[in-house]
Amino acid sequence: MHVRAPELKGRGWLNTGGAELRLADFRGRLLLLDFWTFCCINCLHVLDELRPLEEKYGDALVIVGVHSPKFAHEGEEVAVKAAVARYEVGHPVLDDPELVTWQNYTARAWPTLVLVDPNGYIVAQYSGEGHAHALDAQLAELIAQHEQAGTLTRGRSPYVAPEPEPTELRFPAKVIAYDNGFLVADAGNHSVVQLAEDATTVVRRFGTRRRGFQDGPADQSAFSEPNGLTLLPAEVATEVGYDVVVADTVNHALRGITLATGETRTLAGTGKQWMDGDGTDVLSSPWDVAWWQDKVWIAMAGVHQLWTFDPFTGATEIAAGTTNEGLRDGTPEQAWFAQTSGLAADGDRLWLADSEISALRWIDTEVHTAVGTGLFDFGLRDGKADEALLQHPLGVTVLPDGSIAIADTYNGAVRRYDGRQGTVETMATGLAEPSGAVVVGNELLVVESAAHRLTRIRLGASAQADEFSTRTQRPPMEIAGGEVTLEVVFTPPPGQKLDGRYGPSTRLLVSATPESLLREGAGDSTDLKRRLVIDERVGDGVLHVAVQAASCDDSAEVEFPACHMHRQDWGVPVRVTPDGAARLELVLSGASAS
Repeated sequence: MHVRAPELKGRGWLNTGGAELRLADFRGRLLLLDFWTFCCINCLHVLDELRPLEEKYGDALVIVGVHSPKFAHEGEEVAVKAAVARYEVGHPVLDDPELVTWQNYTARAWPTLVLVDPNGYIVAQYSGEGHAHALDAQLAELIAQHEQAGTLTRGRSPYVAPEPEPTELRFPAKVIAYDNGFLVADAGNHSVVQLAEDATTVVRRFGTRRRGFQDGPADQSAFSEPNGLTLLPAEVATEVGYDVVVADTVNHALRGITLATGETRTLAGTGKQWMDGDGTDVLSSPWDVAWWQDKVWIAMAGVHQLWTFDPFTGATEIAAGTTNEGLRDGTPEQAWFAQTSGLAADGDRLWLADSEISALRWIDTEVHTAVGTGLFDFGLRDGKADEALLQHPLGVTVLPDGSIAIADTYNGAVRRYDGRQGTVETMATGLAEPSGAVVVGNELLVVESAAHRLTRIRLGASAQADEFSTRTQRPPMEIAGGEVTLEVVFTPPPGQKLDGRYGPSTRLLVSATPESLLREGAGDSTDLKRRLVIDERVGDGVLHVAVQAASCDDSAEVEFPACHMHRQDWGVPVRVTPDGAARLELVLSGASAS
């Protein structure tokens, strides 16, 4: 039995030309609600996955983004508007800062997709990414059914494109020094820009400013939201034939630029996004790059790992991380990262901005944390490093005295970590989403991404910040102490089935923070149903649930069936109470069983 879709409630609407929309406005068409937040790399992947569906089913399908913030900054109206422009969201967006619609639709993860039929009933729910093929199959089936029943009314989307802001740079991401000037990853213009010494005058641009994936001369090459770049040492550049390595994020690729000729080439990646089983020829949202230990290190934000690229052999390898999202120090192969977005090499250390856990970390022979505690704690607090707080930092820069400048992006600040003193202080505030910086003499040139400019601050600058500490406003789920049944719902898309010919088709990995929350039930198995034993003495914690399921064409006539991997990582905040639920259901794909 289908459930009627709740009303869409929030602070207001974007991309509608000022119109306020209600659920009734979508009656007669299929409605796909995309619950997202702009910090979330998986949500950004889904935005890209949905674009072909919007085009294919445009007059029968309306996609509505429901922006449901995790971080405090993401609840600010001006920040949501900037994010919608930054990521070129081509459909209406409901701004839901209080998570009203999120809770009414019982969403438990970013991203969550909910499909509503032309009669206003929920017919399916999906968590995570990789569901485009399933949605395609289901939409084709539902459109045929409702056309036959006479309940489908085709029409235009209420989307109204906003007027773009005319600026030379558009949401720039990172900056490096080059030839008495600078190179900037101009993400919103899908290009790399060389600026003069004044950090304003454009000397030349690599890329057409149009989203694409094309090698060739500077005026013909194309990128898609490049975010990071690094210069190779001169002797390495001479041997390999290019000077700059670019993290071409949405193309899931590394690109090389030869500065003498302006030529761009693809170094690694195919344009396809990495999924389990793809090996290391396919990348996943590389966000930054740095030259360290004779290789290019890659912040592989899409899979929460660090990879390396060898420019001499062209080989990419996994260097650290398990793909689990979270904060865990230790050996590189056992460490957990969370959307690493900034890198800076300093001798025998590589510094990391681990954005989703609001952390500053470093790797030498092991992984260490200087600032940060986990997925749901953030804020702005100076003082002792083990008590200091950041909010979704995207960049790190090594300063001449060995301290580390942190682009504390969602706090609109630049912070400084002094490892000798074990302290954090604020250098500057009032910046518009700083995302990277480079040292120039006695100044720090900071990328103000949301202001589309570069700004100088003194290296010795100090600022008084309004401190706060908080946790994500996402409400915890109340669960009972003792035995709790965890079940992940997965229904293969139309025309497909679970297929175990090449090994187990499903995998479920469960862990907890703190580890003592789970007395039994942690670990890895192929069953999507698990008995957990919760320690009632722990109180609050987080259940980490990672699941994957492979579905393949359900036809004996197909010799080589197409298979698709569905994957989601949930970090479910929980509170143990006497009256809490004894069953936790998470929907990967399909209809809820409850």
